[in-house]
Formats: sequence, C-alpha cells, structure tokens
Amino acid sequence: MRGTGTDARRLRAIFAGSAGSLIEWYDFYIYAFSALYFSSLFFPKSEPLVQVMATSGIFAVGFLMRPIGGWYFGRLADRHGRQGALVASVVMMGLGSLAIAILPTYRQIGIAAPALLLLGRMAQGFATGGQYGTVATYLSEIATKGRRGFWSSFQYVTLIGGQLLASLVVLALQAVLNDAALTAYGWRIAFVIGALGAATILLLRKDMVETAHGAEQRPEAGSLSELLRHHWRAFVTVAVLSAGGGVAFYTYTTYMQKYLVLTAGMSNAVATRVMTAALLVFMLIQPLMGALSDRIGRRTNIVIFGAAGTLLTVPILTALSGASSPFAAFGLVLVGLVINSFYTSVSGLFKAELFPIHLRALGVGLAYGVGNALFGGTAENVAFAFKSAGNESGFYWYVTIFCAIAFIAALTLKDTRKEDPLEDVNL
Repeated sequence: MRGTGTDARRLRAIFAGSAGSLIEWYDFYIYAFSALYFSSLFFPKSEPLVQVMATSGIFAVGFLMRPIGGWYFGRLADRHGRQGALVASVVMMGLGSLAIAILPTYRQIGIAAPALLLLGRMAQGFATGGQYGTVATYLSEIATKGRRGFWSSFQYVTLIGGQLLASLVVLALQAVLNDAALTAYGWRIAFVIGALGAATILLLRKDMVETAHGAEQRPEAGSLSELLRHHWRAFVTVAVLSAGGGVAFYTYTTYMQKYLVLTAGMSNAVATRVMTAALLVFMLIQPLMGALSDRIGRRTNIVIFGAAGTLLTVPILTALSGASSPFAAFGLVLVGLVINSFYTSVSGLFKAELFPIHLRALGVGLAYGVGNALFGGTAENVAFAFKSAGNESGFYWYVTIFCAIAFIAALTLKDTRKEDPLEDVNL
C-alpha cells in the first residue's frame, strides 16, 4: 500500500474516518430521538403533535444547510485534502451540540429560544453536509480494489451506529430518569455527551491517511463550475438517488420512532426499545450487503432496493400502523430496513465512483446534500402533514413513488466491477 505502510495502517485510517462519522451522526440524531421530551420547552401551549411538528421543522432546516456544507467542505477536501475537512466538520458538529445543550427555554428567554435552537441545528446541518461527502470519498478511496463495497459500507455502519448510540443513550436516560426529569434536564445530558465525543476526533487525527496527493493541486479542484459543466449527469444521478434513498432511510429510522408512538400507540420507552433492536441489526448487515455488492455490483444493489421498496412500502407501513405487539413492529421495521440496506451499504461508494478525484468530495457532498435537503430531510414533515390532514396512508404512497424513481435512476448506472473508477487514487 503506497505511502501508508501496512494493511494495519489502512485499518487504523478506516477506523479514524469512521469514528468521526459515528460521533457526528450521534450528534445529529440525538436531536430527533430526544425531541419528544424537549419540544414543549421551546414551543409551549400547543398540542403535542403540533409541538413535535415544530421541532421536526427545525430538524428539517438542518437538512437545508447540508448542500451549503457539502459545497464548503467538499471544496475544502478537494483543494486541501480529506483529513482536514473531516476533522473540521466533526468539531463544528460538536460545537452545535454544546450550544443546544446549554440553550435556555422559551419560558426563560421567549421567542429567542426556538430561534437559537434553529441556529444550532443550522450549524449541525452545515457540518453534516460536509461530513457525508468527505467520509464517503475517504473510505471509498482508502478501501482496496475488489473489497471496496465491504470497506466503504462502514460509513453506514458508523452512521447507523450513531443513530443506535443516540437511541441507547435515550434508553439509558429513560431507565434512570422519569419523564418529568427527562423533559426538565435529561435531554441536555444527551447533547453534552455528543459534544464531548466530538472532541475525541482530535486524538484520532494522526491515524488518518491522505488519499488525494497531488489532486488538490489541480486548478479546477473543488470547482463548482467545473462540476456542473462537465459532470452534471453524475450530479443529477446522485441527487435523485439520494432523494429516493433518503426518503426511505429517514422513514424507517428517525420518523419511525414517532410513528410507533403517535400512530401505532406505543409508549416512548417501548418504541425506543423496538428501534434500538432494529437499528442494531440494520448496522450489522451493512458489511454483508457491501460485500455482496463486490460480487453482484453496486448497480444491482440499488436496483434491488428500488424494486423492493416500490412493491413493499405500502404493505409494510400499513401493517405497522396496526402492529399488535413490539415483536411484530420489530419484524416489520426490520423488513423495511433490510430493503434499505441494499442502498445504504453502497450509498457513499457508488456516488464516489461517478466523479473524478479532484471533484469527488464536492460532487458527492453537494449532490447528496441537495437530494436530502429537498426530500430526505423533509420526509418526517411530509408524514406529519399527511397525518394532520387525516390521510396518513398518502405518505405510504409518497415513499413508494420515491423508491420507484430510485429504481428508474438505478437502471442508468454502470457496472463498475470490471473497470475500477477509483484507480486514480494516489495513496
């Protein structure tokens, strides 16, 4: 392995890059998992559904910042290297979490409270937009040919791991604190943990290996005009597939816990346990699906996701609405997550394979940010809108349409098993 020494060094680099992803996604998702507790503190005197909708609206605003973060950190990574961009995005995420943790409530400072909550989420969304594209690029480039699917799948191992860790922290807090204490101060503890975790990425920086030596010296490196002028087809493809995959992903992860509470009628604690168990399995199967893509191709993985999502989304969500037990809910959620894993396991890799090295982080990060800002991040709000209108089943078809669009877009992808698009990496 040129410039990196041994496979052990490669593994340390993969771990360091993945650790940053774990920390950052924990920080991003702890907001979603604890919103049921702190929403009343920032949006008082409303019905519970209205409070959660308002808090989820701010969650969605975080997604709207992703394209900006994708552009800024992607440009930084393509012009100055992946390592610095990775560290900077994680540190910014930690600062956003710390700001939310110490934020005064509406009762203390009035309308400034939700306004500052919004600013905190904007900072986190900005950081996440840069993190996704940079980590996707970094892990795809540092992985070995023939096993890129397996190694790059660890982006979603850690992404889901961040969700799982957030869920476990909430579960632990529920075990030691009652609902009143969780609402009063318990949710703040979860954000403090995230802020402290972000600081640890500085200790792992020495294990990161730069993967784009020389590419950043090209005058067009990180150029938005170069990207849109010469690689617009790849950009549109990634944005469309990010939208389809994002709608399905956020339906079965962040929104699902609220769905189990508000629609299936489960308690917060039971819904948390169901989602914790489902996310654990979802995380563990990512490398298996990534390894599968090394054999059958990234294109086949995405086609399977789109086809299965189109056919099974309505039956799964319909059955979940009347789930009679936590075990039945777990099984149904898991089916949806397994379908989604055909996409998530290769999500970063197939996107990285579409762009040249000097525009790769920018192309992946910005296109992903656009797709998720417009559709993936707003999935929860669309679901609440359908629910408020008394037509919750309309959301099931909304998700189905996006899976169908992803299926059509997947058919345009090339099979990259014979010709490796990432051979331009200079390690």
